[in-house]
Amino acid sequence: MLHFRIPIASLLVFLLSRVALSDSPPATPREFRAAWVATVANIDWPSKSSLSVDAQRKEMIAILDCAKKANLNAIVFQVRTSADAFYDSKLEPWSEFLTGTQGKTPEPYYDPLSIWIEESHARGIELHAWFNPYRARHTAAKSSNAPNHVANTIPNAVKEYGGYLWLDPSEPEASSQTLNVVLDIVRRYDIDGIHMDDYFYPYPVNQPGSKPAVELPFPDDAAWNKYLANNERPKLSRDQWRRRNVDQLIETIYKAVKAEKQHVKLGISPFGIGKPAMRPEGIVGFSQYDKLYADAELWLEKGWLDYFSPQLYWPIDQKPQAFGVLLDYWSNRNPLKRHLWSGLYTSSITDSDKSWLPSEIVDQVLLIRNKGEANSELLGHIHFSMKALLENRKGILDDLKASLYRQPALVPASPWLDPNPPAAPQANFERNGTRTVLRPAQPEEKDVVKFGIWAKREAGWEFSIVNADESTSRDGIVWEGVDQPSDIRIFAVDRVGNESPMLTP
Repeated sequence: MLHFRIPIASLLVFLLSRVALSDSPPATPREFRAAWVATVANIDWPSKSSLSVDAQRKEMIAILDCAKKANLNAIVFQVRTSADAFYDSKLEPWSEFLTGTQGKTPEPYYDPLSIWIEESHARGIELHAWFNPYRARHTAAKSSNAPNHVANTIPNAVKEYGGYLWLDPSEPEASSQTLNVVLDIVRRYDIDGIHMDDYFYPYPVNQPGSKPAVELPFPDDAAWNKYLANNERPKLSRDQWRRRNVDQLIETIYKAVKAEKQHVKLGISPFGIGKPAMRPEGIVGFSQYDKLYADAELWLEKGWLDYFSPQLYWPIDQKPQAFGVLLDYWSNRNPLKRHLWSGLYTSSITDSDKSWLPSEIVDQVLLIRNKGEANSELLGHIHFSMKALLENRKGILDDLKASLYRQPALVPASPWLDPNPPAAPQANFERNGTRTVLRPAQPEEKDVVKFGIWAKREAGWEFSIVNADESTSRDGIVWEGVDQPSDIRIFAVDRVGNESPMLTP
């Protein structure tokens, strides 16, 4: 509940819709404010695979409380690091980064993803389930692969490369495995989004001892030769064939997710530099198009995603990879105006001599907001990773809370998923002595998840967000004390971010 102190002389109970006001609040603040919670190699959570279940829960709550206090509105939680699971799965084994041994069930038993969703939603925070689509074993892994791991169940689809194991994108069994895992979570869990990271074909490694350096080829000869032997004409080049393998998975996952639950957003966070032939003048660097076989521009063009989070992990003034220039590049490659929520390298704030200043991240958010005035699809960002905010490195969290995140914000709407706004809420408004209570009725529409509330006080309009649940309807939103709001407005928000007409006193 919200508690403000306001003196009121008498009890007034009336429906909010009966009295009109002379002025209106400003536009609803909208911005995707998220952080990645990486579980691979225990980067963010849990801090150690040897932690007890109770200690894991405490760390989870600390992360989510920090996110809530900072006015973040989404967490991107890694549920599949390497064909493993941070949830109760019949398709893949429990992750060793959770229990210390791959395939070992948490003791005492609990389902981490269920608790992450429950605790996130209780705080008004979206939970996006983050998948690595193809990695099958990480170099940080120590325990043996469990019997139900893909290396044992579909060994022909798993290849070793650079010390890792990978699901081969050219093998139909590999793509089917990833698709089935994604859909299993969509069907069984109340997630808000599916999130895919930048590992498609693996980042290339060099052959040991090669001088000059020679890249080690990815071992997909068998599938490539099978393709050459089929009757398809015209034949694709090997690079084109590899890109098509990835494209087909992205398209299939997007359409399949929408067929299950239209409101679940699909996001992808590719490497931040585009195709060499299309780059702005002066931009240089790694080509995901040629090396990861990720045609990210095509995915935007086709609309096979709901939000696109290029990893723009460079400073504003680093001209060969200038943050603002790259942001403009992706904005210009977004004909369907899907959300373009940039990945920020907040973990570059460290104790080392190479550490970024917190002001770099603050300035990047400000630059995004400035560009978002003309292109609202840019209004959002994701911090990599939550650990940097939780540790408040060099005061970055304090800086954000004191300035850019002082006011809460709703996740921007995705009207292409559902253009129909919910009906205006019903509510009662009570004033009694030193207390004002707004009691919204429990919404009849099942997809209403939040209420946005404007309260006008001496300093102006203030915005707040509360969950549209039974406790809100029962307990209400409360103001107490000397600074009474003279005006109050409330509107409903659905699962895709549409807002209803306002109810006004």
